Formats: sequence, C-alpha cells, structure tokens
Amino acid sequence: MLLGGAIYDWSAIGYINLLFILLHLLPGNFKYNKGYQSGLKIGFFTINLIFIATNFVDFEYFKFTGRRSSFGLITAKGMENEISGLIPLFLIRYWYLPIGFILICFLLWRLLSAPKISFPLEKLSGKIILKQTGILLLAMAFGFLAARGGIGEKPIRIVDAVNYASIGNTAVVLNTPYSIMKTLGSKETLTDPKFYSQAQLDAIFNPVITTKPSGPPTKKNLVIVILESFGDENIHIGNTPFLDSLITKSYYFKNGFANGKVSIDAVPSTMSSIPSLMNTPMISSAYSLNDVYGLPKILKKQGYATSFFHGAFNGSQNFDQYCKVAGFDQYYGKNEYPNDDAFDGSWGVFDEEFLQFFCDKISTFPSPFFASVFTISSHIPYTIPEKYKGKFPKGTEVIHESVGYTDYSLRQFFKKAKTQPWYNNTLFVFTADHTSSSGRGKYTTNVGKFRIPIFFFDPSKSEFQGVSEKNFQQIDILPSVLDYLNIESKVVSYGKSYLSPKDFVVSYVDNVYNYIDGDYYLAFDGNKSIGLYQFKTDPLLKDNLLTKSPEIRKKMETFIKAYIQSFNERVSNNQLTVKP
Repeated sequence: MLLGGAIYDWSAIGYINLLFILLHLLPGNFKYNKGYQSGLKIGFFTINLIFIATNFVDFEYFKFTGRRSSFGLITAKGMENEISGLIPLFLIRYWYLPIGFILICFLLWRLLSAPKISFPLEKLSGKIILKQTGILLLAMAFGFLAARGGIGEKPIRIVDAVNYASIGNTAVVLNTPYSIMKTLGSKETLTDPKFYSQAQLDAIFNPVITTKPSGPPTKKNLVIVILESFGDENIHIGNTPFLDSLITKSYYFKNGFANGKVSIDAVPSTMSSIPSLMNTPMISSAYSLNDVYGLPKILKKQGYATSFFHGAFNGSQNFDQYCKVAGFDQYYGKNEYPNDDAFDGSWGVFDEEFLQFFCDKISTFPSPFFASVFTISSHIPYTIPEKYKGKFPKGTEVIHESVGYTDYSLRQFFKKAKTQPWYNNTLFVFTADHTSSSGRGKYTTNVGKFRIPIFFFDPSKSEFQGVSEKNFQQIDILPSVLDYLNIESKVVSYGKSYLSPKDFVVSYVDNVYNYIDGDYYLAFDGNKSIGLYQFKTDPLLKDNLLTKSPEIRKKMETFIKAYIQSFNERVSNNQLTVKP
C-alpha cells in the first residue's frame, strides 16, 4: 500500500506541476526575473493548495461514500440549492479540517520563501541554449514519467489501485487530486468485456423477468419509504423503538443490502431494479436518460396514480429528473410544501412535518395509488427541531439522535395513516438508502458497509410476517412487489423476487464488484477474483478461501462475469426495457 500510494502521489504531483516545470526551465534569462519567479511561486502555491484541499475533504467524505471523490465532487451536481447552506455547517462540524488545512498552507508558504541562492545570469549562446533545453527536456521527461505512474506499458488507472491494497482499502492507495484529474470533464463509458457469447450469457444470467400470477391483481396501494442513512448499524440498538416494533409485525429480510453507497443510487435500484455498478451514479451519468420500465410505469399501466415525495430542495440529487424518466405522475419536494416553518436550515423540511404532509396528500389520491417518500433528517448535519432537543437518545454516534427523531416521525405518520380508509389496503415497503458513516467492526467490510434493513408490512395480513434469512437487496423490491400484488409483467430486472430460490446480491464500490451468493462473498475486480469468504461465519473477512475453494470460486466467477457483461451491454445500448 505504501508503494502504491507513492506511485499515485507522484502521478498527481506530476500532472499538477508539469506546467510549472516547463515555466521554470524554459531557455532564456527571463526566468531569473524576481517578478516572474514571484508569479510562479504564487501560481504553484495556489494550484497545489486547491488540490491538497480536496484530500482534506475526503478525510470525512470518504466515510460516507466508501471511495475517493471524483470530479463530480467539485461540480456538486444535483446539490446546487443545498451547497451554499451546507458548506458553513460542514466547516463548523469538522472544524479540525479547515484548521489543519490552514496550517498546511502556512507551512508550504514558509517552505517556499525567497531562495537564498543567487542565480547568475548566463550569457546566452548556442551552447547555453542547448544546455538549458536539455535540462528542460530531461525534467519534463521525469515529470511525464511520474504522471503516467512509471515505465509500464500503459499509464496507471484508478482501477489499478487494487493491485496494491487489500479488499476495500484501495482508497488508501489513491489520492483525491489524482481521482479528480482522472475524471475531469469525462463521462463514464462502460466497457463491453465480452466474456461470453449471447447464447452463453442468456444461459448463465438473463435479466428479463416474466411474472405469472396465479390470481387477479390485488389492486393494493403501495407505499415505499426510503430512510436516509438507516443502515443496520443504526437500528435494534434502542434508538428506533417504533421501527423495531414494526419489524416484528412485518416480513423482515435479516440479510438486507443496499446496491449503492450514496442516496442518489437508491432510487434507480428501488424503483427500476437497476444496481449501481459504475463510479458515477446512474442518475447523473451519461446514461441518465436511458429508457427504464420500473414500478411507476408498470403500476400506472395497472391504473395506479404514482407520486414521489422528497423533503429536500427540488432538484436535489436529480431525483425530480429521474422521476420523469421513471414515469412518476407527480413529484413533491420542498417547493410543494405549503410553508417554510419546518425548514431545517440546510436540507429541507423536517421529517415529522413532511411525513404528515405526505399522509395528507396521498389521502386525497384515488385508489389504487403508488407513492414513495424519501426522508432527510438523519442526513448530516443531523439537525432536529429545537423542541425535541434532549428527547431522543444521543447514542454512541452523532447520527443516533436524528435517527431517533425520524423514528418518532414515522410513529406519528402511522398514527395518522391508521385513521385513513386506504390504510388497510396498502402494502408498505421499507428500505434504507444506504448505510451511515458510523459503522464499526463488521460494518466496515465490503459486505457490512452495504447492510441495511428491508421489510414489507401489510396491515391486513397478519400471516405475512416473519424473518427471512435470504440475501435480499434493493433491486429485489420491484420483482417482489409484482409477485405480491399479482401483477403480470415482463421487465428487465437485475434482482429477483422474494419467492425466487436464487440467493444473490451484487454491489460495487471502489472498483470492486461485491457478489454474495448463499453464505459466500466474492470480490471481483472486473477481470479476476481477489477474495472469497464465508461472510456469515467470518464477518470480518479474515479467511480468504480463494485458493482453498476453487470450485466455488469458479462457479461464482462465471455468474458475476455474466452479470457485469449483461449490465454493461444493456446500459450502454439503452436496453433496460423489453423491446417489442
């Protein structure tokens, strides 16, 4: 890791400073001018400090995303409305980062103080010009060599970091300036690995699912609740009494997993059964306008009114744009909330008030309806209303108080919902969008950092309860809902129904594909397997079975290769729907 880190550090230094090498060593005496040197000093100082600042950002931001920030961090796409209010809050909460950065600035400026050495002017001649040109070319060659990462056949890439680190630790090898420059202005383009022929691919994995219900559609209403940062590490610990109680009356997937690490990944996964298998979230990628056939369009065809609610600023996370692509009839954000009394000062409307608004609004919809709501209060900076300060357990992590507040807000929502005529004819689906940054121990592995609660609650069916040991993921929600509601359809889904005997989960982070099947977890870097573990008995992933269980490795490799090929080909070619 130290060697790999040095290679990537030198690469970043090379890319950033090639221009300064050139300007310092151009042939001629003008470069010895004090004004010219001062200009170069200020430019060098400014440019390098900007890139160093991005590393300081990732000291904390990495805990949320699980990967180094890319150019998307600078553009803050989808967060234009929130960013001005969030920056001051982040600077206050993480006060030690700006202080550390200021100290680095001061230290670097002192080290760049005026040189004590006097550079004598050289009488220019053909020989001197030739010498200066040679020094320039030699220095530039070293700069290019550093930038490309050595004398290898190809320049180093972000994905090559897996060769220097253990699973889940490639971000230690990388640095944020390098990651930003490598993604600067680029649009993610998926490769087509061609592991298999089309016939072989369809035989191993075919994402086209056809549901064949045994009876007529139930026409139940559907409400999907997406809980901000409610990872497994934040429930069942005493601060979510309502949710814990509701789970005992629900069909609960004990081994539930998110398909992404950030909020923007959760909506395509949950609504359209599309996992996040790219470094750029689907919603903000070059494929964001691809045709999708998810729950909104399927249920609309069944006569459902469809709507999506998110208490943040309209446009946040590009959810409103994706809702149009996905086929929702209505989008309700902060703009649609009737007043500003419940504004939390940064993200949007507090959960209690917005969930009440959500309940009131869907109560006006004709049945059957499909409505989804995405909570916000358990997002950093974890603000709760002043009137509730001290009411909820502080817990062991800063997020726990706001988790308790959202749990209370859900209790109030259900208190009102139970009085509505639509309540008993509704299927409620709960999922977290992703885990939080507060995970410890088993929640820091490439398995644990995706563990979330997922459960189905039907108040009219007391028999639809229990705990499932099945591996279940966000992209499994769509086919499961279709089966539960007896809806006949033919869809492209990268998940599977809760009724299916299949037991797989797939996620992607830090250039590693994480594939779970049964009790086993395989880490695959896109070309080869790098780890195999029995994650249920070895939650910290300490015993690598890659060489000990070759048959299991081969079987799992076959599937994940087909899965990746299918995903890349269909996303690249806009084939996420079943064409006539």
